[in-house]
Amino acid sequence: MRRTAVLGSAGALIAGTLIAGAVTAPAATAEDRHHRGSEARGVQVAAARAARSGIDWKDCPADWAIAKPIQCGWVTVPLDYARPDGKQIKIAVDRHVSTGTKDERQGALLYNPGGPGGSGMRFPTRITNKNPLWANTAKAYDFVGFDPRGVGHSAPISCVDPQEFVKAPKADPVPDSEADKRAQRKLAAEYADGCAQRSGDMLPHMTTPNTARDLDVIRAALGEEKLNYLGVSYGTYLGAVYGTLFPTHVRRMVVDSVVNPAKDNIWYQANLNQDIAFQGRWDDWKAWVAKNDSVFHIGNTPAKVEQAWLELRAAAKKNPIGGVVGPAELIGFFQSAPYYDSSWAPVARIWSDYLGGDTQALVDAAGPDMSDTAGNISSENGNAVYTAVECTDAKWPTSWQKWDRDNSRLHKEYPFMTWANAWMNLPCATWSAKQQTPLNVKTGKGLPPVLIVQSTRDAATPYEGAVELHKRFKGSRLVTERDAGSHGVTGLVNPCINERVDTYLLTGRTDRSDVTCAPHATPKP
Repeated sequence: MRRTAVLGSAGALIAGTLIAGAVTAPAATAEDRHHRGSEARGVQVAAARAARSGIDWKDCPADWAIAKPIQCGWVTVPLDYARPDGKQIKIAVDRHVSTGTKDERQGALLYNPGGPGGSGMRFPTRITNKNPLWANTAKAYDFVGFDPRGVGHSAPISCVDPQEFVKAPKADPVPDSEADKRAQRKLAAEYADGCAQRSGDMLPHMTTPNTARDLDVIRAALGEEKLNYLGVSYGTYLGAVYGTLFPTHVRRMVVDSVVNPAKDNIWYQANLNQDIAFQGRWDDWKAWVAKNDSVFHIGNTPAKVEQAWLELRAAAKKNPIGGVVGPAELIGFFQSAPYYDSSWAPVARIWSDYLGGDTQALVDAAGPDMSDTAGNISSENGNAVYTAVECTDAKWPTSWQKWDRDNSRLHKEYPFMTWANAWMNLPCATWSAKQQTPLNVKTGKGLPPVLIVQSTRDAATPYEGAVELHKRFKGSRLVTERDAGSHGVTGLVNPCINERVDTYLLTGRTDRSDVTCAPHATPKP
């Protein structure tokens, strides 16, 4: 899952090792089941309307910065599927038509990049940018992106003033005292209150199942009998929920870098487990930086690189770099290295340049982007959606003692992300909207084989998540990239993976058994 800075910190999402005292999701009540029955009828009503009206494709609005030949449109959905004739919201969609012949075309391929809170509207640019990894798929499919409910152009939500959100420096996420913890708890409660005040009517309906229902209405509006879907990170959980709710509506589904869909993992446990995985990938990066010390001059052992990191944090805490980059901003920037191999060299280079006397490069990279407050698409909006979906999807602990105990214990061994992640999610402890019971993800009758792709050392969505979804979706195939950890495997050059994704999307065929691929090339400094 993708994460952005919030409160005094930054964070990410997970699967994997269990911590004692996990929150156990309660079984669905009779009231829950009745409500879901009403929602199932509501989505049928909304999908039938969408199928009749279709999508009025036009050139995208100039301020969306989406150039021709990509076109944009809207799909109308109910805010509350239990009341399909009640308040409606509009979901923004865009597409690039397939590049192949009429005989080659197989329909539309919908995409979700994760989050929660990520926009998929850049997906069609994989065709306009002539991305070679997607050239074959582009011949067969229209590439369709969308802003999920609450995101960007789709009835966007907000929790704080965007100008306030990007202000820096924020408080150090790692507390030195009980007073530091009290201050962070106050910030988290104020953030939750801000969400209720600014977006209260939307919050009860900002759930993964509702976004999955929106996806089915978009499918109908596109005139597609069945859905072709590519989901990355949180987009895998969205896909898993869609496959559970609408198994007979799935044609092809690729899920890449998988959230563990177990009910007791959504979402408190997931974030604890993520802290462990982030530490592992942070250690991988430190080893790479040390190996390339002749280039970066940060430290020639992982221990020396870690010491340099602690010294950088301490210096920024005492005197924020450029007046705006403190420890919270550093974590927000440096966490991209454990996330993505493509960030390994750029992050190390900026750090190296800083140590060599170039302060501005680090300020530009890690400091606040004051231009990121205009219009509907901003880091504030993405963060608001992240919080709203995770807090509303599932029950969260309300006891501060539990949060404090679990995160204090984890921080001792996994210090890189633990407290930053805790403060990121703490608004869920005082969330005003009713928190739901997560769906029991499972194979429904008619679900075709799903292709699951995962690296073994992924920080944001640990490998155990792919294994768990593989168990739950009978007939699925798991393609594992061993000894690698970049988040989002299908976008990397690895022929062992790329060819299997192509084959599946173009023919529906998978290998007879699961496959393990060698890692993609290690980044060069």
